[in-house]
Parts: sequence; C-alpha cells; structure tokens
Amino acid sequence: MLKIKRAYEKQEPQDGKRILIDRLWPRGLSRERAGIDEWMKDLAPSTELRTWYGHDAAKWPEFRRRNIEELSSPERTSILEDIARTARQENITLVYSARDTEHSDARVLEELIGELMAKVNI
Repeated sequence: MLKIKRAYEKQEPQDGKRILIDRLWPRGLSRERAGIDEWMKDLAPSTELRTWYGHDAAKWPEFRRRNIEELSSPERTSILEDIARTARQENITLVYSARDTEHSDARVLEELIGELMAKVNI
C-alpha cells in the first residue's frame, strides 16, 4: 500500500517504510522524530522548478506537468518502479513537508507510483 503523509504528522506503525521525498530536510524536525527510513532527494523537483513554483496553487497545472517531465528520466522511472513493486508487498509512506497537501510534488509521485502499481509487468 502506498500513502503520503506530512513530515510533521505523527509516525505510526502502519506507515511501514517512510521515504522522505523532499530535497531539503523539513524545518524544525529532528531525525529521531521524523522516523525516516530513506531519503530520496532525487525524487524531489529540481531546485529551479521548486523555486519557480513557490507553492503557488495557480501554477499547479504547469508545475505538475514539469514535475512529471523531470520524473520521466530513466533513472527516476526505475526508482519509481522499485517503489511501486515494494508498495505492492508492504506499506510505503512518502513523507513531505509542504503545507499545501493538495498541490505538492507528493501528490504527483502518489499518482505516478499508483499508475505503476496498477501495471502488471513492473
């Protein structure tokens, strides 16, 4: 099972493996409290894209398109496929720090990995 969760939310046993998907460590959060199993900075939007977006919901459609484009590289696609395969067998939680839970790169990753999980041959 795959889910997403803000880094500031309480860690729970059903989270399973917790993967931080931000390029920067969440502000004010200790490593112990975060309970992160793996930090995958390469799945985060590029610094340029993140800076351009600035969490402006009006830019969401274009941000989403550009983020998907960045994630379509063979290296990143392979990482997403690995997460999808694992999420079929165990709980995976993608952890992020953005306040806007509807317009974050975590939603893009959730969508892409969900599509990969639905495929039979990955």
